[in-house]
Amino acid sequence: MKIAALFLVTAAIANASFPSVGPNYKKPDVAAPAAYLDTQDLGSWKTAAPADAFARGEWWKLFADTALDDLETRALAANQDLRAAAARVEQARAAAGLARSAYWPQIAANGSVTREQTSTTVDNATHEPLSTTYRAPLSASWELDLFGRVRRLNESAGADADATAATFETVRLALTADVAVNYFSLRALNEELVLVRNTVGLRQRALDLVSARLKSGTAAELDLARAETELATTETEAASLASRRSALQDSLAVLLGEPASAFAFKTASATAALPAVPAGIPSELLERRPDIAAAERSLAAANARIGVAKAAFFPAISLTSAAGYASSDIDRLFTTDSRIWSIGPSLYLPIFQGGRNRANLARSRAAYDEAVAVFRQRVLIAFREVQDALTASRFLGEQSTAQEHALASAQRATTLAQIRYDSGYVSYLEVIDAQRTALTVQRANTQLAAQRLNTQVALIKSLGGGWSRPTTLTVASVSN
Repeated sequence: MKIAALFLVTAAIANASFPSVGPNYKKPDVAAPAAYLDTQDLGSWKTAAPADAFARGEWWKLFADTALDDLETRALAANQDLRAAAARVEQARAAAGLARSAYWPQIAANGSVTREQTSTTVDNATHEPLSTTYRAPLSASWELDLFGRVRRLNESAGADADATAATFETVRLALTADVAVNYFSLRALNEELVLVRNTVGLRQRALDLVSARLKSGTAAELDLARAETELATTETEAASLASRRSALQDSLAVLLGEPASAFAFKTASATAALPAVPAGIPSELLERRPDIAAAERSLAAANARIGVAKAAFFPAISLTSAAGYASSDIDRLFTTDSRIWSIGPSLYLPIFQGGRNRANLARSRAAYDEAVAVFRQRVLIAFREVQDALTASRFLGEQSTAQEHALASAQRATTLAQIRYDSGYVSYLEVIDAQRTALTVQRANTQLAAQRLNTQVALIKSLGGGWSRPTTLTVASVSN
């Protein structure tokens, strides 16, 4: 017990008394703009600024759409990419635990039984040439972390675990955004398909009317050919929209973790609200974006690995010990006379490594430089994505106002053209042009509405998602 106590105290003092070699981590400076452009009239929704280790809120509820809420819930429960990301978080946490285990002594039992025959021509002793030895020892070893190799390994593993957790949040945010975009796009396609199919019915009735007028001699055969062409063209467009809708529905099924052949999207009415999302102060983005947090934690891990590489230039000292019993008679194995023990330090001193340690240190420093560049590039991309979404949001708002005027004018033009044709003032070509223009404007209006919703999704995603009160990140519900 005295030997064991001396072993533990010596190692503990040694591990705590020496500074770690290698650079201590300092987060690199990044240049953040003072403000975003195109932020006027974007509303008053405010976000908190919790750290990256906290789970994102249910930001999609800002759209006040119960169908979207249901799809998001299903995706978070069953998406396979999210489950894989959750499993990677558990792997990283386990790796961090593995690194922490190096702080403690490694103790093992290695009992053995040896049956041995010695040479009587070499050894002329009187003992029997055949012997059996029973051993029941415990062995222990503990590295004295004099230069911080173990501490730097723990820093690196902990930072890697944090980076993986932030990456999980990135996957989660991307998944929920993809579900919202697919949902709004699919709903817009449904509305377009209804418009086109209704137009097919109108084209068929128009064709019947022109056919009747041709028989009565009040319409030309050219009008009939044009009516037939418009009907066929509209039917073709309806089939194309149905094909695109089917492909988008299959993509949504995969996001929900369901087989495409068993998934059917129920047509939802246009109930989603267009939320106002202010961008806030640009510097806050560094606290809210999970991908930036992941890049920064990877940078910290790369910095710690420089210390690990530098520690390889210094001696490695371990305390080793063994204690137990050994006897040639199993009945006397656990008696006092059969006790054995040993204790002592072991030293590893690198003298000549062929440049391996120097190359490893250079590689670690280069990896850190790469991580710095990746981090700063990620920040630049984040600012660009926010600015792109803000600018798109402003211009789409202006476009939407103009589009509403265009739609009203196109519908009025269609009515007037039909009246003029019925009165015999114009040919059927004018009616077709007016109807075609009205349909194009109606479809563009539907597409624009979906585009505005998707742009708000992109803005929320680029800002790091919505936020509620911070709650500790948990992936148990996903990985089960």
